[in-house]
Order: sequence, then C-alpha cells, then structure tokens
Amino acid sequence: MAQKKTTEVDYSMHDKIMALYELQKIDSKIDEINKIKGELPLEVQDLEDEIAGLTTRIENINAEVEELTSLTKQRKREIEEAKMMIAKYTEQQNNVRNNREYDALTKEIEYQNLEIELAEKRLKEYAAEIRNKKRIAEEAEATVADRNIDLEAKRKELDGIEAETAKEVEVLRAQEAKAQEVIDERLLTAYNRIRSNVRNGLAVVTIKRDACGGCYNRIPPQRQAEVRQGKKVIVCEYCGRILVADPEEE
Repeated sequence: MAQKKTTEVDYSMHDKIMALYELQKIDSKIDEINKIKGELPLEVQDLEDEIAGLTTRIENINAEVEELTSLTKQRKREIEEAKMMIAKYTEQQNNVRNNREYDALTKEIEYQNLEIELAEKRLKEYAAEIRNKKRIAEEAEATVADRNIDLEAKRKELDGIEAETAKEVEVLRAQEAKAQEVIDERLLTAYNRIRSNVRNGLAVVTIKRDACGGCYNRIPPQRQAEVRQGKKVIVCEYCGRILVADPEEE
C-alpha cells in the first residue's frame, strides 16, 4: 500500500525500527481479522468466476443454436425450391421433342432429388445438434442456479463478518498509515517483501530468551547488543526477519 511520506521530520533509525515494530503489531491484528474470513473471499471469487464462465458458455451455445436454426430454415427453403424445379422439369418432359432433351431433364430431376436428400440429411444433423446443445445449455443453467445459491450464502456470510469488523479495521488502517509515515520507502518495501515470504506474516520480531522470535534460533550476545542500540536494521541470519528489542522488556 503506497503511503505519503512526511519530509518535514527527519526520523532517527531507532524511531523507524520502532515504527516497524508497531506496524507489525497492527498488521498482525489485521491478519487475525482476515483469518476469521477464512477461505470465504477466495470461495466467493471462485464462484463468481465459475458463474461468469458458465454464463459465457450458455451465450455461445445459444448463438450456435440460433445459427443451426437459421441453417435449418435455409435447407427447408432449398428443399421447396428443389421440389418446384422437379415439378417444372417433369412438366417439360411432357413437351420434349427428342430423347436427348428428355434425358437432360431426367438428369436435372435426379440432381434435384439428390439435393433434397442431402438437405434432409443436413436437417436431421441440425436437429440432433440443436437437441444436444439445448441439453448442455439446460445443464449449465441448472449449475448456474445452484452456484448462485451458494454464492449468495457465502456473500452473506462474508458481508456479515466484514460488517462486524469494519470499524476495527478502519481504526487499524488509520494506525497503519500513521506508522508508515515514519518509515522510509526502502525500509517499508523490505518489510512488505519479508512479510510476503514468511508463513505467519511476521517480518519484525523481538528477541526472546536470547533467540529470534520468528525462527527461535539463538542470537549471539554481540548481535543482541546491536539490536538494542537500534542504530541500524538487524536481520536474523537464519530466517531473514527484522530483529527489534522488546520495548516492554526494556
């Protein structure tokens, strides 16, 4: 989260490190609130994505059905036209002057009959495709209806949690912004990077019983002394977390 930095105050490194410690406590509280939501945000997003995908699929299927319906009408027109041509050629056969003309008309009639057979075959194929696509669309619509019920329930649950925690989160966000004002951009970037790489989101930890509060490896006395001085950022050589002296112990 980008924050505006104050340039009017030149904070000491100790102030920045303590601000990091406060920021970690605030972010940990926000993390705890987010844990209450559990997988709900992801589940809601997954359901929304699935419904959107199914809706697009249904729209595509309906467009294909419309195209097949249009082709069905076209094939039926072609059959009617072929029948008219057959009737025309049959009538002309009654007035031919020689066998050559009669045979030519017979071939035209045969050709039109073949066109009718082909068109009727296509009509059967279109009808089968339309039935199949409508069945698939109906199944998808039923799935969408079920997913919408699930989505509504999960949204309601998530909205309830967010409503209950909204005021607390608002206060914490304000505190977070205030703490970030003390920390320079480079240090804040490092903090966020460490937070994203550790399992529990703890980027800043205190030394407890001579050990790192994050990975519990022992910290040498000289290193502990440097941490207590607060003149520079000290990180645990084992887990990479930022070490700070516990203000309560001091």
